[in-house]
Amino acid sequence: MPHSNNLHIIIAEDDCDDADIIFQSFTKNPDFTKVSLVGNGEELLNFLKDDTNEVPDVILTDINMPIVDGIEALQEILNNNELKTIPCFVYSTSINPAYKEKCDVLGVKAYLIKPYSIEDFDKIPTSILSFIG
Repeated sequence: MPHSNNLHIIIAEDDCDDADIIFQSFTKNPDFTKVSLVGNGEELLNFLKDDTNEVPDVILTDINMPIVDGIEALQEILNNNELKTIPCFVYSTSINPAYKEKCDVLGVKAYLIKPYSIEDFDKIPTSILSFIG
């Protein structure tokens, strides 16, 4: 389990505006010293499979993305012995109980509802830290 400080998070988010906001929310938090951003689940998987990339301490993914969605990516990550120990989090505008149920079955640490205000995006890093403490 990672310790709170000096954390590397990778975020999969296809919406450019949301990606900018969430990236800034994590870079403002002193516990996250490295923030990597990818545009969909396929890019997330490629990042994790690339041995030249540092393995992240935390994964945060949106669900509804093109090419490979967040749940498909998480299925592959959480079925991989080398990656399944990384705490995974989902954030989405969808409150579909079926998505949350799939995430629970996969072992996702938390299903966070994507905020509507910029200020509330800043609460996401703190929320994640509370789960990995």
